[in-house]
Amino acid sequence: MAKPKTFYVCNECGAESPQWFGKCPACGTYNSLEEQITIQSSVDVPSRGGVSSWQSTQTNGKSHAKPAKARASLTFDQITDRQIARWESGYGELDRVLGGGVVPGSMVLIGGDPGIGKSTLLLQVSNQLAQKYRILYVTGEESGQQVKLRASRLGVSKSVNLVNEQKVTMVVDTTLPIDPDSIGADLYVLPETDLEEILREIDSLKPNVAVIDSIQTVFFPALTSAPGSVAQVRECTAALMKVAKHEDVTMLIVGHVTKEGAIAGPKVLEHLVDTVLYFEGDRFASHRLLRTVKNRFGATHEIGIFEMVAEGLREVANPSELFLGNRDDPAPGTAIVVACEGTRPIVVELQALVSATSYPSPRRAGTGVDYNRLVQILAVLEKRVGIPMSKLDSYVASAGGLNVEEPAVDLGIAIAIVASFRDRIVDPGTVLIGEVGLGGQVRSVSQMELRLKEAAKLGFKRAIVPKGTKFPDLNIEILPVSKVIDAIIAAIPHQELTTDDLEFDEDE
Repeated sequence: MAKPKTFYVCNECGAESPQWFGKCPACGTYNSLEEQITIQSSVDVPSRGGVSSWQSTQTNGKSHAKPAKARASLTFDQITDRQIARWESGYGELDRVLGGGVVPGSMVLIGGDPGIGKSTLLLQVSNQLAQKYRILYVTGEESGQQVKLRASRLGVSKSVNLVNEQKVTMVVDTTLPIDPDSIGADLYVLPETDLEEILREIDSLKPNVAVIDSIQTVFFPALTSAPGSVAQVRECTAALMKVAKHEDVTMLIVGHVTKEGAIAGPKVLEHLVDTVLYFEGDRFASHRLLRTVKNRFGATHEIGIFEMVAEGLREVANPSELFLGNRDDPAPGTAIVVACEGTRPIVVELQALVSATSYPSPRRAGTGVDYNRLVQILAVLEKRVGIPMSKLDSYVASAGGLNVEEPAVDLGIAIAIVASFRDRIVDPGTVLIGEVGLGGQVRSVSQMELRLKEAAKLGFKRAIVPKGTKFPDLNIEILPVSKVIDAIIAAIPHQELTTDDLEFDEDE
């Protein structure tokens, strides 16, 4: 008779433990162990040879067996080169974060907050890919009618194939005008959560791309744990990965996130897949960021920018204009920086507000910037420049809510704070690039040529950059500086900035 066995699995790192602990012994996370139950078979499984047979030959007093030759391992010279032909998804922003397009047989995990647009994005991408390839859209959270309603609202396709248990029916009657190129899209929808049924449908339909929405709803009947648990997510993902690699089926998997923003389930889920994408965005803003965290076929930390409109997600052609303020009417306390996300430079406007504090301890707040770096820059301004920041409240924000946490924006933060302190306007045609050191020096940053080209393309005339770096011949004036005080004087032209200006006025 089968005997149940109880063990505990960490939902953060996937480590197993024979008993429950308040703190995971492997990763140190509190209250992350979940109970799992497995069934032990009473029938012993005979050994297939391999390691066990080799061990038995080594324990007969003295070994006389000859060493075995490698049968499956190959050298690099014996491995044939194969050119990977990527598929265009129909969206250049998605192709960018994937490293140039969809890789056949790859496994992509997309995570994001509820309602951010993950299902909308994948349904639009499925429609584009269905013009050339066969697509299976597996929905475990919605019925076929719900997917049809979304497809009608987005104007995805004139005909969507709904897979039932008995037959395949054609869903027509969309309400929005349809692109004639979308007629006859080879897109199939399967409302199912049973992993065995999903694998059976994949084997029968032979799709080129399978979309799983979402992995937390899929369950393996042989496991007694509930859907979404660590064991279910791990086993279902491993089974889908095996099908993807053996049958050369591209898997696009949706993953839920926790309240901290990480993908729910064990960390091994991110290790199994080839690419991990995070769909980010503020629910009060219309733009969405698709960020690469892991990519075996391209660069990491790339971003794609979309805008949520009534017809779905739309690509943003020039993201720098989205994060730039009104340059024709500049305000005191603003500065322009060039941040790099992967290989994409983005021009962002930083806004600062400095005012006298009415509390014993001044307030510091940052939106879109790293808080620790903000506090460090405030300390440098007080110690090296002489601004009494310990008596002032300081608020810094990036326009559009984009997170710019790299050191290259330090100089822009410092200049914006000084400009707000003295109520001065920074030259709107100037960009600031550089890292601020603890000694008040301006340090060089990476990808300087890429940043300067983006600034010159948008019409900026001057760039204040760290001294000692060679720059290409671009249509932009380069002002190298070595100290923060030099950058302050250069960034606020045609205005006399004396030591009296840097002193705090008690009457203000």
